[in-house]
Amino acid sequence: MLDRLEMFMALAAERHFGRAAEKCGISQPSLSAGIKQLEGELGVQLVWRGSRFEGLTPEGARVLDWARRIVGDARSLRQEMRSARHGLSGNLRLGVVPTALPMVADLTGPFIARHPGVQIKILSRSSIEILQQIDDLRLDAGISYLDNEPLGRVVTEPLYTERYLLLTAKSRPCAQQSALGWADLAGLPLCLLTDDMQNRRIINHELTQAGVPITPRIESNSIIALVAHVLTGEWVSIVNADTAALLAARPELSAIPLQGGQGAKEVGLIAPYREPHTPVLAALLAQARRLSKAREGAA
Repeated sequence: MLDRLEMFMALAAERHFGRAAEKCGISQPSLSAGIKQLEGELGVQLVWRGSRFEGLTPEGARVLDWARRIVGDARSLRQEMRSARHGLSGNLRLGVVPTALPMVADLTGPFIARHPGVQIKILSRSSIEILQQIDDLRLDAGISYLDNEPLGRVVTEPLYTERYLLLTAKSRPCAQQSALGWADLAGLPLCLLTDDMQNRRIINHELTQAGVPITPRIESNSIIALVAHVLTGEWVSIVNADTAALLAARPELSAIPLQGGQGAKEVGLIAPYREPHTPVLAALLAQARRLSKAREGAA
């Protein structure tokens, strides 16, 4: 039944029989047959069907919750037995919000050094995508905001508190300031992350509270694209301290602290609420705690 539950989960995630079959590495007729066999075993219809996928039945939605638990536990069991035989090993899929990408090596670098048998795939995702894909078992863990929007049923380990700075070319007059308030950004040519990013929603709130119109003419889901525009000298952007530190070697850029506002937001590691965790995920949570203590000591 386990393989059919995985097919069903793939179909629920992709909402398309062809894409789900491709994800599972099987033909579409094989996937359709597997779903029908699962329905026969459980005695309920799981999927509304027409000429295409039309959604899950109420019973299908309930079975999906069970499937995630059963498949997640089965994967945990396999990984634990593999670790018992060969030491900590396996693959770890980590979703990271774009603003946290500049610091992710502080977590993954020492982790890999301690556990060389583990391979990590780092994927840039929005905070909403991270939660959904952890729920769907497409991600093992994520790095995202902890205290700004609801997280649901997850385990968290704080990593750092995000502070905001204005990133600007040194040729602009504002680059001469030692600090700025959010209200001082009125009239500046801002380029910002797209509004599906939680960082953008935080910045929107700060600008609105300061009475600053939110009118960026450049938006991107990539921090690199924003920095590239700042480097032209025509634009400014709002970044966090880790991004600013990554760019500190660029002599043509300045990062000016932004003061006031509603306060900094906490960023941390997010993992599924499941006990026991897989050995790899338990080790990653432990590494996150070490990193948090190290950052607190350096502050």
